[in-house]
Amino acid sequence: MDDSKFGLKNWRIVTAQLAFLLLFLALVEYLVRADIIGSLYLSKPTQVVIEIVSLFSKGVIFHHLLVTLGEFTAGYVLSAIAGVGTGLFLVLVPRAESFFRPFLSALLAVPKVTIIPLLMLWVGIGLSHKIAIVFLFCFFTIAFNTITGIKQTADNHLKVARVFEATRFQTITKVILPSAAPTIFVSLRVSAATGLVGALFGEMIASKDGLGNLLVQATSTYDTAKAFAIITIVTIVSVLIISVIDLFERRVVLKWKSH
Repeated sequence: MDDSKFGLKNWRIVTAQLAFLLLFLALVEYLVRADIIGSLYLSKPTQVVIEIVSLFSKGVIFHHLLVTLGEFTAGYVLSAIAGVGTGLFLVLVPRAESFFRPFLSALLAVPKVTIIPLLMLWVGIGLSHKIAIVFLFCFFTIAFNTITGIKQTADNHLKVARVFEATRFQTITKVILPSAAPTIFVSLRVSAATGLVGALFGEMIASKDGLGNLLVQATSTYDTAKAFAIITIVTIVSVLIISVIDLFERRVVLKWKSH
């Protein structure tokens, strides 16, 4: 299939998706306007759009958005570095993996929600609390996927590296990590969404700022339109973050392939 036909097919899919979304929103609009569904439970899409415009035009959303993004970014970056580093270390040192893996598996099985109250005692309710929550939501997924990805490195590639007398560092950076990159980036994408949810959850429990706190304010006053507006903004932010990770993945993989 040539590029023009492939592009045309993609445009048709996107057009169909947009049409489906518009039809769904129109249906919701009708159901609420006709009082088939109460506005207390579901807001009209047009009202949600008006609320989003109001939040941005009044500048209310910017401070809370920056707070949430700051918490998420710090926790996510730390978990990505620690997760990839931990996974790499455990695979390269088999005895360490044999020793630590049961502990990591046990910690992974612990519901993160049960730890959040303890984190409030350990680190307080400030910025460090939200960063710690994001870290917990992301670290284990990244670490275990890194281990899986590295173990999938083809033996032939490692043999070629040994034949060319590559150093340990060269083997890691030019063979192991490029081979594990697709699996690692899958975990980074999944963790980005869960990490953002973790930041919101922390703000909903104990915070005076952030989108989570704004969402609590909206729901506590039964402002359904504002609540859906914040949820929509969070969804868009999550999609944008994942798009940035996708772009970063393409550049990293392309750079590795060029070498």
